[in-house]
Amino acid sequence: MTEERKQRIADAFGRAAASYDDAAAPQRQAAALLADLARQQRLPERPRILEIGCGTGILTRHIRTIWPSADLVVSDLSPDMVGQAARGAMIAGTFLSMDGETPPFEGPWFDLILSSLAFQWFGDLPAAIARLSALLRPGGSLIFSTMGADSFAEWRSAHDRAGERAGTPDYPGLADLKHTLSPYRDAFAFEEHWAYDFGGAKGFMTHLKGIGATVPEQTHAALSPSAMRAVIRAFDEEGSKLTYHVLFGRVTQVAA
Repeated sequence: MTEERKQRIADAFGRAAASYDDAAAPQRQAAALLADLARQQRLPERPRILEIGCGTGILTRHIRTIWPSADLVVSDLSPDMVGQAARGAMIAGTFLSMDGETPPFEGPWFDLILSSLAFQWFGDLPAAIARLSALLRPGGSLIFSTMGADSFAEWRSAHDRAGERAGTPDYPGLADLKHTLSPYRDAFAFEEHWAYDFGGAKGFMTHLKGIGATVPEQTHAALSPSAMRAVIRAFDEEGSKLTYHVLFGRVTQVAA
């Protein structure tokens, strides 16, 4: 992924920092489930925890509630999101603006690395998982959620019926993620499908703008106003529900 594209992503999320929480119902659901998975981990009394893609701190608040004494590093690609999380979470920790795909750490350091709905923005997911897993201490785990292939299937279908191509990125399926995790001795993945009613196509686009997810896949050309109107009609004729397909994965560093 180019630095220019990463900057576009960071800027889009930065513009949404103030509106994110009001638009983030799916993100709250994913963070809550991820926190429940993480809660099952056996960690030291004062664990070292890294969060990738903190957004406004939805998952961050879960982490601090579960592990109040953790040595916590909270990060996001967007400096504005990091600032919002630091203010809104009202918790102690180190807040960093950084690219979670290439974190500036070396060697086994963390007992737990968590990320909720950020990995879909990575340019090379398998390489990123390998880098992050290398930062785990023996027995430590990387637990994450990411968007799955069935996400926004209804929106893609509306584009197809209108003779257009959606700018939604091609997300991995569960089989793809399981294949990515197959080299690791202790790993698993599963999926969830959640339906949300955004009140029609315009409501869905408002949702995406509200959470900052407005950067299309790299080769997508913006639709003309008439083409977009055709997509909106095609979508609204079929209903108002959109699917969030969310993949969850865990990698645990097995002691030698």
